[in-house]
Amino acid sequence: MSRIGRQPVIVPAGVKVTVKDGEITVEGPKGKLQWKYHPNMQVTFDGQKIVVSRPNDERENRALHGLTRALIQNMVVGVTQGYEKRLKVEGVGFQAAMKGKGVELTVGYANRIYHEPPPGVSVSVPDPTTIVVSGIDKQKVGQFAAEIRASRKPEPYKGKGIRYDNEVIRRKEGKSFASGK
Repeated sequence: MSRIGRQPVIVPAGVKVTVKDGEITVEGPKGKLQWKYHPNMQVTFDGQKIVVSRPNDERENRALHGLTRALIQNMVVGVTQGYEKRLKVEGVGFQAAMKGKGVELTVGYANRIYHEPPPGVSVSVPDPTTIVVSGIDKQKVGQFAAEIRASRKPEPYKGKGIRYDNEVIRRKEGKSFASGK
């Protein structure tokens, strides 16, 4: 039995959950999310908690059991607390700036790179070396943060580039010259 799948999702006060026709809708103080879950999974809501169950122990159903429960948990957390990813811009002359709703990056290329956030995701630049991506959908926040990071991934020699705030870049030693020749 899936350890994650069999745990119920506790629904806090102020969150409205609707399960109907293979679709779950979670509405909270930060917004509303809906998701169509796999037809093999049974999702039930009793007022305080959401329980996900599976029909049998086939491989696909075992995999979907924990996944479905985790995605529903992410929806509940998203509408109550929201999600946030912080990125750091490192390098001489590298910086980020707000331009309209999106973020404009100067990261060592001939042109500046502009990223427009998808609906439901907001981006802010508190200082030129920090980018904050936030929203209620964990997948969208993570995807947009990954797109920004992909503009200039951190390189291992000097550490220049865009990295996540808590990411550790393994540094490499540069070329060493043989002495005496």
